[in-house]
Amino acid sequence: MSADLPMPDKVVVDSLRDGIVIPAHPLALTAERKLDERRQRALTRYYLDAGVGGLAVGVHTTQFAIREPQYDLLRPVLELAAETIREHEEKTGRRIVRVAGVCGQTEDALRDAELTRELGYDLGLLNLSAFPDADDATLLAHARRLAEVIPLFGFYLQPDIGGRLLSREFFREFAAIPNLVSVKMAAFDRELTQEAIEGIEDSGRGDEVILYTGNDNFIIEDLTEGYLIPTANGPKLQSMAGGLLGHWAVWTKAAVETLELIKQARVTENFDPADFAELASQVTEMNHFLFDFDNAFHGCIPGVHEILRRQGLLEGTWCLNPDEVLSPGQAEALTRVSEAYPHLTDDVFVAENLDRWMAN
Repeated sequence: MSADLPMPDKVVVDSLRDGIVIPAHPLALTAERKLDERRQRALTRYYLDAGVGGLAVGVHTTQFAIREPQYDLLRPVLELAAETIREHEEKTGRRIVRVAGVCGQTEDALRDAELTRELGYDLGLLNLSAFPDADDATLLAHARRLAEVIPLFGFYLQPDIGGRLLSREFFREFAAIPNLVSVKMAAFDRELTQEAIEGIEDSGRGDEVILYTGNDNFIIEDLTEGYLIPTANGPKLQSMAGGLLGHWAVWTKAAVETLELIKQARVTENFDPADFAELASQVTEMNHFLFDFDNAFHGCIPGVHEILRRQGLLEGTWCLNPDEVLSPGQAEALTRVSEAYPHLTDDVFVAENLDRWMAN
């Protein structure tokens, strides 16, 4: 590791390697589309009490538009989460991994990175969607510049929601950055995910860079099956340690319990991913409607908001962009899957704690 680059605390790396739930934090708005600080803080308290190991703020689910001058919400949203996390840590003694989105062209992304470091975030989730047509050399120069400010959490964001394709060669060079700690795979495609992991293995840091699933459409498969990577010494199984997911911004208590169940099973001698096939199918079906797959993800963020609204955590499904709304039939589909798979929801947990989370 380079002494010249900022490195995360060992406890952060150990926590990530052990495997944790990291929800992508939504944005709580009033009907006037202003920040609802009370509900924003309540959301953070919900995730922390549900047992998550980390939080990702200022990311896609938080709405990238928070950075736009007419809203100027990035700092207040990051501050609220950081303050609430600190309060939780002081009460529980449990260290929470803080991840913040780092977006835009290099100068904009540097401002994000400097702000996140100022506010005590551990890692910058590096979004490369501002470089849709850039070559690998440009992307890597951007990443290396940001790595001088904050340790990196890589992010392979699928093109359908603003990301771009990234090559195996890119990931080989990207993974060589000494303070690239982890990578969120969110290509929503098994073959693209495999190619990226092979690139990380090519870098020689395959056992150092910690893999996290962001593939909301096959969460359980990523956590149980892993990826068989060809190497000079024969096939090597690389597994996702945990997940950084928009899907886990809802039903979070159930997500924590599911990951713990998988982690316990993974260390047994007779572990068989097929034992989780039914669960995988159920989670993917829920995500299909939560993320509005049939409508090119148009209702992805409103879908998350709708579940939180039903639970009382949010007042409405409003987004900064008034055109971002639930798709026709999406609400009804969410009702159906929630009723079909109650073991994957956490309505009772939320109801029991909502008043406390909403206080002060």
